Amino acid sequence: MSEIDKHVLQTIVEIANDHFFIVSGNGQIVDVSPGAEAVYGMSREELLSSSVQQLQAAGVLKPSITMDVIRTRRPAQLMQVTGTGRRVIAEAYPVFVNGKLERIISRSRDLTDLQLLQDEYALLQKRFNEHLKRSQAAPDAEEQALDDALDNLQVRSSIMREIALLLKRVAPSDANVLMLGESGVGKTAFAKQLHRWSQRCDGPFIEVNCAAIPENLFESEMFGYQPGAFSGAARQGKAGLLEQAEGGTLFLDEIGELPLLMQTKLLKVIQDGSLTRLGDTRTRRVDFRLVVATNQDLAKQLEAGLFRLDLYYRLNVIPVTLPPLRDRREDIPVLVEACLGRLNQRYGRQKILDTRVWSTLMGSEWPGNVRELENWLERAWLSSPTDQIEVPVFHSHAANSYDKSLQGPSLPITAALEPHETLKQYLSRLECETLDALSRKLPSTYAIAKRLGISQSSVVRRLQTYGLKPPRGSKSQDS
Repeated sequence: MSEIDKHVLQTIVEIANDHFFIVSGNGQIVDVSPGAEAVYGMSREELLSSSVQQLQAAGVLKPSITMDVIRTRRPAQLMQVTGTGRRVIAEAYPVFVNGKLERIISRSRDLTDLQLLQDEYALLQKRFNEHLKRSQAAPDAEEQALDDALDNLQVRSSIMREIALLLKRVAPSDANVLMLGESGVGKTAFAKQLHRWSQRCDGPFIEVNCAAIPENLFESEMFGYQPGAFSGAARQGKAGLLEQAEGGTLFLDEIGELPLLMQTKLLKVIQDGSLTRLGDTRTRRVDFRLVVATNQDLAKQLEAGLFRLDLYYRLNVIPVTLPPLRDRREDIPVLVEACLGRLNQRYGRQKILDTRVWSTLMGSEWPGNVRELENWLERAWLSSPTDQIEVPVFHSHAANSYDKSLQGPSLPITAALEPHETLKQYLSRLECETLDALSRKLPSTYAIAKRLGISQSSVVRRLQTYGLKPPRGSKSQDS
């Protein structure tokens, strides 16, 4: 290397935002960029006179990524907490000469300030949403526009309407969207609606379940391959799912199941906007909107080293958390109505629900959320011999948990639907009468919650909504 090249390399290291360490194969620090002083709380001279083993023992590196590379002889990435309390993402790569580990090059990026900025953004977003709620004229018009644009998305609860409104606002952009929530809450339905609202609505919507593709086939399925790339490859080659999403939306469900190697490759596609097919040397430009979803806790996966932190920050541009169905029961009637319509059309009969079914539908916890609700309704539809759907003999998990709660006092028989009474009014009356009866018979709101299979806080809130008095023992037992 010429003297000029050495100065160029030194300048790059000194002005880079990342902090570099060059460490020998036995852990001795050879060189370090000047910016590392503020992050690690030691002068450059002190760092140069130390080894990574000493820094880890002193708590300066918690843990040392370089020691991980020395142990495994493979590249590594992890989250560090420095001696100054700052959080950094660190990457390290081994340098081999004739098979011998001679150097480890590591770089770290301080995420503390970035986290503070994200927290500040979240606070500003919250204040902005509160401002929108206080405003009268604009939200009314926006709410009406939302009703007209919801298509087949069945939402009535305020929280789901807020989520739909947020997605409608961000749909015209190409910002990445991360959808979080339990299995079956409707992440795929919302992703499809986001695509329909976007400027890419005329393009394809490519849905990929990352948990359903075997790891050994993942690269060829996602990135495609050239003719002869491997044994059994199609003679003409194949475009991968990323290329098939060109001009449209790519929806990666169960993103938490993406193998680490594929996470690295996906990150490169997001950063560069290009990919290379398996067995090819030519890069291809790709253009798609990325939406991902998971029911896992990505923070725990980050800590366990199962998910790349830099990919997480790339994906987490617009985070959207869909609440479980038990926290938005107002959506159950419209979901039931839509599902019943589909079942009647599919099986060619016009069945209706027995009024007694509603107590099960509204009282169950539905751990499988919308998907479980739809499966339960289909079983009930198919098992009912007449055109009046009753509670099926064989219950889902949600129905079983609800039936166990029915082993307490008997509930009153509710009258049929009143003339000109809407479904919403009928369900409210049913809920009010049920709560009133149980409040008179059971000793506390905890007992009511156990009886109905819902949380105690939900019981208290609903009693307040209907102006009902809690059980006499609630004051002492619920406090």
